[in-house]
Amino acid sequence: MCGISGSYGFGADTEDIARRMNACLAHRGPDGEGLFLSGSAGLAHRRLAIIDRESGDQPMTTADGRHTIVYNGEVYNYLELRAELEATGRTFATDSDTEVLLQAHAAWGSDSYDRFNGMFAFAIHDAETDTLTIARDHFGIKPLYYWHDETTGRVLFSSEIRALLAAGVFEAAPDDRAVYRYLKFRAHDDDEQTFFAGVKRLMAGQMLVIDADGVRTESFTRLQDELREIASRPGRPYSEQVVDEYRERFMESVRLRLQSEVPVGTSLSGGLDSSAVAAVIAKHLREQPEDGDFAAVGSRQNTFSAVFPNSSNDEERYVDALLADYQGQITAHKIHPDSREFLEDLQDFVRTQEEPIISSGPYAQYAVMREASKHVTVLLDGQGADEMMAGYNPYFYVYLRQLRRQKRFKELASEVVGSRDILRKLARTKYSGRTSVPIEALLNSGFVAAHAGEKVTSVQDDLKERLLQDTFRSSLPSLLRYEDRNTMRFSIEGRVPFVDKELLKFLFSLDESAIIHDGWNKRILRESMFGILPDMISKRRNKIGFTTPESEWFRKNAAALREIFASATFASRPYFESRSVLALFDDYMAHPDKHGTLMFWRLLNVELWMRAFFDQHPASRAGDEDEAPGVGAGDIAAAAGAASQEDPAGTPKSDYDPNPDKQLDLVSEVDGHTWRRFPLQTGLIARGDDLEDLVRGHVERFAAGLPEDALPAGRPWYFVISEKIVAISQGRSWFTWEIAPRRSATVLSRFVSRTPAGIGLGDPTTMELAIREVGLPRVVAASAVGAAGKVIGKRGLFYRVVGSNVRAIDGPTVYSAFPSNVSAKLPPKDPDGVSARLSAAIRAADIPAALRDSFAGTVVMDANDIGRNVLGSDASVPAERLEATFADNPLGQGRQRTPLAILVDLGDPGTVAAR
Repeated sequence: MCGISGSYGFGADTEDIARRMNACLAHRGPDGEGLFLSGSAGLAHRRLAIIDRESGDQPMTTADGRHTIVYNGEVYNYLELRAELEATGRTFATDSDTEVLLQAHAAWGSDSYDRFNGMFAFAIHDAETDTLTIARDHFGIKPLYYWHDETTGRVLFSSEIRALLAAGVFEAAPDDRAVYRYLKFRAHDDDEQTFFAGVKRLMAGQMLVIDADGVRTESFTRLQDELREIASRPGRPYSEQVVDEYRERFMESVRLRLQSEVPVGTSLSGGLDSSAVAAVIAKHLREQPEDGDFAAVGSRQNTFSAVFPNSSNDEERYVDALLADYQGQITAHKIHPDSREFLEDLQDFVRTQEEPIISSGPYAQYAVMREASKHVTVLLDGQGADEMMAGYNPYFYVYLRQLRRQKRFKELASEVVGSRDILRKLARTKYSGRTSVPIEALLNSGFVAAHAGEKVTSVQDDLKERLLQDTFRSSLPSLLRYEDRNTMRFSIEGRVPFVDKELLKFLFSLDESAIIHDGWNKRILRESMFGILPDMISKRRNKIGFTTPESEWFRKNAAALREIFASATFASRPYFESRSVLALFDDYMAHPDKHGTLMFWRLLNVELWMRAFFDQHPASRAGDEDEAPGVGAGDIAAAAGAASQEDPAGTPKSDYDPNPDKQLDLVSEVDGHTWRRFPLQTGLIARGDDLEDLVRGHVERFAAGLPEDALPAGRPWYFVISEKIVAISQGRSWFTWEIAPRRSATVLSRFVSRTPAGIGLGDPTTMELAIREVGLPRVVAASAVGAAGKVIGKRGLFYRVVGSNVRAIDGPTVYSAFPSNVSAKLPPKDPDGVSARLSAAIRAADIPAALRDSFAGTVVMDANDIGRNVLGSDASVPAERLEATFADNPLGQGRQRTPLAILVDLGDPGTVAAR
């Protein structure tokens, strides 16, 4: 395990760049370093010596001086390949797998890469052609990132992104698309684009060829296509012989990954996968203690487990069951991560991972690796088994859909019965009553609009195809990244026996019943471990794995985390609607059982990632690996900055200017008059606010600075107020998490079409308000009438029956300003009375007499991009004329915060022109 980096095309700067990048990777290779400069290329290497510690230094060059390699990883079949190369007449100067890779490339070119079984990322320079080839293993176990300047053709590559930044060649910037996909879909590590603009990851099984003609990316393997071809054939029937063969193949995969000249241990979470790895090793130590292939393990295997006593996700009892079975063969190390340490380590943990991650779960692994580094240099774990053998509960749905699509109804019925407990669990989660606030409601509306076309899809009815997708794209790549960063942060090599291409080929040659059968996933692994694992592990149904009690820790650290969400830096980001986030987090602090933490984690992770890599200019200190891993909870609170309650919209808009992309004047299609609309910007409106005082103040401000001729003398004008803020001030608006929809509301909302803006009863929260407003029988009756109306071609019958109050209910609209983006509202009470009271306040305001005399009344308007509706008015103008003046919805529903308007009737266009 090592760190590699390099460049191509930088001329005289090559050596300086190589040294800066290499210094940044010291943690990946504390045992040695080296540089190589030739032609257009510069290569750098940091070594963690595992095999041939005496003579395996890098960069390594062939005897003829033509090919030079820097390499990170282990190829487990290197002895077989070496024998084959020696048979062709090649000689070797070392015992390392590095030289085998180098000689294989010299003999067979890039065709050799597909023959390597293991984990690798390497770069090979050909001095004869001045070509640089970099490649990444079949599964992407070892990382490889690159930056390419398409104008100059220059290239940087490295094991970690921080080394690319340390080169000082380009300015670090976030990739907004990657940030959006992470926040919205929890997607990351699933395509070539990283979270850093211009920085790409080489995908699994790819190589990048760089020469004077440019850069090209190619796949060196057909592994994924080969697996599809294998899966398309009739599967080998499941049998005891198949189970025995799988066991032997798995044990061989574990044995291969014990090749080492330094101590080897095992991660042990208590789950099926890591327990299987640990048990296979322990069983062999018991039965064949003198086996030289297991010498690196020692007489007793060191295992490392994160445990959380008294926590809901603690797996210590499973760990203890395995330890009891193999007490003479295992030395156990239990690590107790807690909320205090988590907060102290958080900044280093975020920086270690380099890019945002899906949850705080990998912190448990981080804590385990810190302790393991005191005892071993290589660590095996169970990564990959879930993606290859359907270890997550949603895979049951995929398999059931496949059986239905294939019309295998007998098997379908059997699987439904066998997995009924899991299906019940999934249903309970879906209907848990926990708040489900759409992430868009917490994000900047412009940011959301810019990426509205992004989609993330998954295979829904083909089990093996879904496993392929998750193995190579959607799931395993991120887990491998977590592991690589956590292990290398503490100079440990991580090895993953399940992630073996030959083992996966065998698995895909079997019928799906080897993977899922009678409601049991990982069937072949479970049955192959009978007699090796305790039954309570091999037959356990619940899955936890290396994770943390995130909800408990968030509650304990809530005050410190709130400091971050309330900070000026968080509010300044182009991604977040900070007031909405803070409101939701405050409610979480008050009612933690009503909220999950995954969404909060993503928001928090992006903010801390921005601080780590952009706010503090890390390129200038990227090589400082002596920095203490813990920075302290106090430092996080200090870094959060002062809480900012200022309006993040920026400089206030003038009362006399239109909102962006809108206009002041509109010629009405109803009366032919020109109407001028002045949108007035306000602060946030809250429950209990005095609207009369608010409106009086805004009218006085408008009048005090009114430009000449902006409102011609004597022309009638009206005051317009959005129904939203009337409802909010009356206490008829609730945060979505304050509304607990009953089951009937959830069911009925599914039969209502959502409008493009999200308004209406297509949301359980708004349907719940409708039921509260008019009663369930009336809503059900209206639904029946509406359904009948659709059959005979008549629309709108639902609202005729249910009433105008229900029609005016608004749901959370993600484009709106806080709190409308996270709330649902009933229509305002007595809107005509509100209009009259506001008109009285305006007439009592300190404004010029002429302006007071031309005031013609107040209008409570429900306007959006779909339609307009006057809910209340004390003006004498017919509602249809007033509604027509808002045909283009001139009020700003987002950060403009202009829910008020001065509406002026300028008369017909001829009159306007004459003036």
